[in-house]
Amino acid sequence: MIRVRRVYDPPEPGADGVRVLVDRLWPRGLAKAAAAVDEWPKAVTPSGELRKWFHGGGGSAQEFRVRYEAELAEPAAAAELERLRGLAEAGPVTLLTAVRDPASSHAAVLAELLAG
Repeated sequence: MIRVRRVYDPPEPGADGVRVLVDRLWPRGLAKAAAAVDEWPKAVTPSGELRKWFHGGGGSAQEFRVRYEAELAEPAAAAELERLRGLAEAGPVTLLTAVRDPASSHAAVLAELLAG
């Protein structure tokens, strides 16, 4: 099972399983102990260039997805994606992000790719 949640929400020990931060930057104002992050694989986070392009009004969510999936196809990211798939097969994995709407973020794209 793969879940997507905000990193600012309190951990749910019985449901979260492995908590994986999927943002390139550490969330503002959040202490590492409070976040209870188990892993932070930066290889699967959107690149700084892609984030700046998208948040600067560079394109649509669909184009972001295409570019993000291309980044995830790179060797280092693909290897990390496979490792995360293995974790998800072994038990629950929660992808954590600081965005306000995790369901329509890069974390949701990543969750779909991991599940598929």
